[in-house]
Amino acid sequence: MSEKIDVTVTVLEGLSGIASADWDACAGHIGDPFATYRFLRALEDSGSVGRGTGWEPHHLVARLRDEVIAVMPLYAKSHSQGEYMFDHNWAHAYEQAGGQYYPKLQAAVPFTPVTGRRFLCREGFEDVGRSALLQGALQMVASNQLSSLHITFCAEEEFEVGADTGLLQRTGQQFHWLNDGYQRFDDFLAALSSRKRKNIRKERKTAQDFGGTIVALTGADIQPEHWDAFWQFYQDTGARKWGVPYLTRGFFDIVQEQMRDDVLLVMCQREGRWVAGALNFIGADCLYGRYWGCAEDHPCLHFEVCYYQAIDYAIEHGLKRVEAGAQGAHKLARGYLPKPTYSLHWIADPGFRGAIASYLEAERDAVDEEIEVLTDYGPFRKGRHKDDG
Repeated sequence: MSEKIDVTVTVLEGLSGIASADWDACAGHIGDPFATYRFLRALEDSGSVGRGTGWEPHHLVARLRDEVIAVMPLYAKSHSQGEYMFDHNWAHAYEQAGGQYYPKLQAAVPFTPVTGRRFLCREGFEDVGRSALLQGALQMVASNQLSSLHITFCAEEEFEVGADTGLLQRTGQQFHWLNDGYQRFDDFLAALSSRKRKNIRKERKTAQDFGGTIVALTGADIQPEHWDAFWQFYQDTGARKWGVPYLTRGFFDIVQEQMRDDVLLVMCQREGRWVAGALNFIGADCLYGRYWGCAEDHPCLHFEVCYYQAIDYAIEHGLKRVEAGAQGAHKLARGYLPKPTYSLHWIADPGFRGAIASYLEAERDAVDEEIEVLTDYGPFRKGRHKDDG
């Protein structure tokens, strides 16, 4: 009881209000590069989030006496862009009924559809820290008369605990590659059906014959010229997908300075010119594919650079999985199987909360069925379907 009384929760309008050591004491031990102080601070310092972006930081910090025991990356959102677990229809329905959906609160890593912990707790303080953060977030909703709280791409454990506290559960799906102890890429191919195995070999040969070279760079091998080229690729992809790219040029400069050891940059060069590339972040046991772009179109190059090069790296470095980002059923044929993603939601209005709860129940059933069907149609030889393990 005394611990609960002594826990205080404060709100930070930016990570400059907390020491990196205090934040990473809660976030650094989980092996997720996106939850770290350096990644979230890079978003803020580069202007990718903050005033005028629709992502205004209001991070929560829980302290037990003077010790930071838990933190939460939390944002006030004035739109539903950059979330990848979208609620546009909810917002439209709420506003059609005369309500004001925005601003809302979002516990998330901006622009990053990667499953991870959102209640970031120092080891040994998981229960009290999670409880304090949730109470703090819900108090912010009530005190500011906000419509809702959304905790997106949370960990499965948080998803289950959240339901016990009255939060609404939502599921989605992504495609992940799982490492079944492979020593070489050919070991992975041997687990596939003959047709899929032949197709992947054909795609890799087609891509590697594009007339240039493919290099996988990390750490000191990444140079400013690579970011100059990748920025052009990212702008083109962002303009086509979102209208305006989410990240600023300054974000990549900060990553080069502070996070290049956490990065795998796969770049393609032809006739002395960088023509395509993919950005990945390296976690403790996972490679996270984030962005792809190109200045030239070449058959199968996207598959090679985004999927097969990532698998090569994961096998070589003993990583358990590759998460290839949002969407993309075409990933199934490349050895990436559907896996559930999770989010939690609190809707302040009781009537609207009931309607959303009914919708989410039906949606979860549909997602479960789709994952089951897609897994059965996966590329692995019968009897070799892979589990989460």
